[in-house]
Amino acid sequence: MASPQAPHVVIFPFMAQGHTLPLLDLSKALSHRKIKVTIITTPANAKLIGKDTENHPNIGLVEIPFPIIHGLPHGTENTSQLPSMEFLFPFLMATKQLQKPFEQVLQGMRVSKSLPICVISDFFLGWTLSSCQAFGVPRLVFHGMCVLSMAICKSVCVHMPHTKAKSVLDPIDLPGLELPFDLSVSELPAQLIQATDQNDPFFQFMSDVGQADCNSWGVVVNSFEELESGTVSPFETFYENGARAWCLGPLFLHDKVEGINKPISQKQPNKLIQFLNDQVTLGSVLYVSFGTQADLSDAQLDQVGLGLEEALVPFLLVVRSTTWSPPNGLEERLEGKGLIVREWVDQQQILSHRAIGGFFSHCGWNSVIESISAGVPILAWPMIAEQSLNAKLVAEGLGAGLGIRKTHDNLGSGIEVSRQAICEGVRELMEGEKGRDARERAQALGRVAWRAVQEGGSSHEALNKLIDQLCAISGQ
Repeated sequence: MASPQAPHVVIFPFMAQGHTLPLLDLSKALSHRKIKVTIITTPANAKLIGKDTENHPNIGLVEIPFPIIHGLPHGTENTSQLPSMEFLFPFLMATKQLQKPFEQVLQGMRVSKSLPICVISDFFLGWTLSSCQAFGVPRLVFHGMCVLSMAICKSVCVHMPHTKAKSVLDPIDLPGLELPFDLSVSELPAQLIQATDQNDPFFQFMSDVGQADCNSWGVVVNSFEELESGTVSPFETFYENGARAWCLGPLFLHDKVEGINKPISQKQPNKLIQFLNDQVTLGSVLYVSFGTQADLSDAQLDQVGLGLEEALVPFLLVVRSTTWSPPNGLEERLEGKGLIVREWVDQQQILSHRAIGGFFSHCGWNSVIESISAGVPILAWPMIAEQSLNAKLVAEGLGAGLGIRKTHDNLGSGIEVSRQAICEGVRELMEGEKGRDARERAQALGRVAWRAVQEGGSSHEALNKLIDQLCAISGQ
């Protein structure tokens, strides 16, 4: 157990799986350093967080009630429960009502003389900044993105290059940023270039959280210095208060370096474990998963299934859709060659399995950093948010993956990538020369990622420096 004098850190994740999991990994890394960690969340989220952190006695949970508001389905406490992404804005607005109970928690800590050396909270919880300032506690912000993508987004907001481009296909210029690839307006996140109405409530919300971000004490990044190749300093110039970006990742590897490296979880579907174990050839299986937020149409999933079949490469396809049924006879034809799974899977453990040789991914940052850490190359199909920037970084900046060819043909409702493009991309990644080069590069980066979190590594040292600075500020 942490001693009563141990430094104390409060962590407040946004209620979405992709935002929460990296901060749980950070909580564990801090716990290993004898830091007391308090995670603030809501009752429904606390159940899952408690299970994930139960073997870490220095980590405690404080529950605050999620508000009931008009326009949000009753009982919703996590974005995974939203009927569609149309409910995201009401959900974001609801989180602002967590400010009063959050401040009550901080007040209780003040009374018990256990105020934290910092609060690390999600970008979407921008209101935590004013609360932290009221209690004299530094706030660090967590975006869940890499430094390069954050720097591009901030630069676009400042310089608005999309308003000057003659064509959406023309390369844009971002002053002060040296990009490792050409970038056009068409490749920018849609919300960056579409949100122009300053009276729009969502625009106002994002402006508020962006302002809070810029005034925070620092930025926690789930990446490692070597991966960001000179982007950190230009990114930090957007913070006029001198805030630093702390590259502490890959956050999930800290636990493994400490020796907590579990075998494939028995929570995984048995047929999945058996399928992977039955593969004779190392690195022969393509893992296919498109994250927890974007929804593919049934017609598009048909193209995915048929394209994978035509590629003649063993694959593991994870599907979230509750409406999709594979085209007639597909699952029967795939017997022993491919597996379609609808249950929860442990992605980190799948990627580290000897049978996995490629990842067909949406390029959410968690997926990218997990794949790189496992030395697995990526076939990139970005869908929402900053995923287009991550995909460019993976394929062109790092050389650790390939891009998928999107169709401009009218194949039908909801189809963005054809079965032919999927077949070609899969074959090139798994069997082609470009795929071999990407695999070698991914494996090299994976070795650097592991070194970063080991003693003396860049992320290990950054975490030590961060703790030392915060302790010095708080007088501990």
